[in-house]
Amino acid sequence: MTTTTTLAQVYREHPIHLRDIIPLDFNSIRSVPDSHVWPISDDFSSDHQLMVPIIDLKDPNAVKLVGHACETWGAFQVINHGIHLNLLEEVESEARWLFSLPTQTKMKALREPAGATGYGLARISPFFPKYMWHEGFTIMDSPTDHARALWPTDNARFW
Repeated sequence: MTTTTTLAQVYREHPIHLRDIIPLDFNSIRSVPDSHVWPISDDFSSDHQLMVPIIDLKDPNAVKLVGHACETWGAFQVINHGIHLNLLEEVESEARWLFSLPTQTKMKALREPAGATGYGLARISPFFPKYMWHEGFTIMDSPTDHARALWPTDNARFW
């Protein structure tokens, strides 16, 4: 018998600590705390330029290139995706607005220790010796449910 395990099931079976969910309050930090200072890597010489891979979705090898970029970089930029620029600008504007909210407002949608979605640090944070200088909002299910958690009386803009 084959069973399918969902990401949600895995997260329920392997919850993370609250300290690995709550990001810094970036408005109150005056300097980078030791918990977020990463050592300079010897893997790259000073003349080596770091460039995130650019994936052209019209390239017949795009799937393979995405896999390689994820395995080697953990990130990539996509071109020729067909999404209109004004939609991308609107999404960026909404993201800037979301992350500019007061920390206490964002904490209303804090990811649960056994959850995958919501506000907080990336679930991969506990696997590294230092934290990344970021905050995030993961959406895997209904964006409307997340909007209702953050803005219970003012979320009509999301549907």
